[in-house]
Amino acid sequence: MTFNNVKKMMKQPKLSDVIQEQLETMILEGSLRPGEKLLPERELAKQFDVSRPSLREAIQKLEAKKLVVRKQGGGTFVSNTILGGLSDPLFELMSQSNESQFDLLEFRHGIEGMAAYYAAMRGTKADFEEIQRKHDNIGNIQLDNDFRLEAQAVYDFYLAICAASHNTIILHLARSMAEVLVDNIEQNLTAMAKRPDIFSQITDYRKNLLEAIVSGKPQRAWGASHSHLAFIEEVLLKMTQENSRVERSMRRMQRK
Repeated sequence: MTFNNVKKMMKQPKLSDVIQEQLETMILEGSLRPGEKLLPERELAKQFDVSRPSLREAIQKLEAKKLVVRKQGGGTFVSNTILGGLSDPLFELMSQSNESQFDLLEFRHGIEGMAAYYAAMRGTKADFEEIQRKHDNIGNIQLDNDFRLEAQAVYDFYLAICAASHNTIILHLARSMAEVLVDNIEQNLTAMAKRPDIFSQITDYRKNLLEAIVSGKPQRAWGASHSHLAFIEEVLLKMTQENSRVERSMRRMQRK
């Protein structure tokens, strides 16, 4: 055996390392989500076309890295704490602060605008079908007249856009902030319910965003995202100013 052959053999990665890397990629890309249960060992070994000992070793390495957790008699799950670093008590304070609601809208301008841009550029047919499905579900949920459910449906629509961007940072950042973003959307919906005339306009803005993405027009998608959020921000600012004027008037009346 030549030295070059020995060198090549030495460079070959262990099978368990290859499996580990593939599973890590699936977690990173979002194919395997936090809390999701992995297939049983026998099925996973068949899927990867490897022996069960090699698969078991790969799972053990993922467990050591705290990417998965094994429950006695219950199977193996993707860890729920993967995104725990962003599950901060500060987010709870944000959700309760009126000023932070506008900060979150500004944040959404950036994250949702980028997601829409890259979704239009990189999205597949399957991605667009999922975005369409999530968009249509918003209309179905609105019939229930439940702002929390509607907020979750709107978030799911934007999460589908993030997934279609094929940018793992955008996707996982959006997932990590799920609760605070849903809270923000719910509060906006609740506030704007006082102005039923604008709901049809919001629906039109969202539809424009959808059409720009599925037609594969990145710049138009970016613009549609910004126009939508700018409209919401403008409406909320006007409502805040109106509320302030009413409160001042009430205070003046009480002094008389």
